[in-house]
Amino acid sequence: MPDLLGIPETLLPPDPAADALGGEGGGDLAGVAAAYPASSLAWALLAEDAFERGADVESYAYARTGYHRGLDALRRSGWRGQGPVPWSHEPNRGFLRALAALARAAEAIGEDDERDRCTEFLRASSTEAAIALGL
Repeated sequence: MPDLLGIPETLLPPDPAADALGGEGGGDLAGVAAAYPASSLAWALLAEDAFERGADVESYAYARTGYHRGLDALRRSGWRGQGPVPWSHEPNRGFLRALAALARAAEAIGEDDERDRCTEFLRASSTEAAIALGL
């Protein structure tokens, strides 16, 4: 469905790591990321885990990897740098979670410009994701 500007939604294909992760990341996250390095979801879960442990730089690195892997996937799916990336479409959640994780980790290491950019990008892509992810 197009947004108000007529830009169509971008819907990513299923993430091949989703089954290995058991949905919310049970098991060996690093092993799954190594087996599926293109998976934004695997990197986002690693970033969230590192952030919860207080490993802010590690979280930032994982989140940045997931973010860039997600941008690659979005572009392959026809995204042209703007437009909705709906949270309601499950395969989009890995990218959106990586983007939120990057905003949080950027804030934790004092990268305020990046935090603001990532937060705005998340809100512009999916207000539903921004709410669900607390940004």
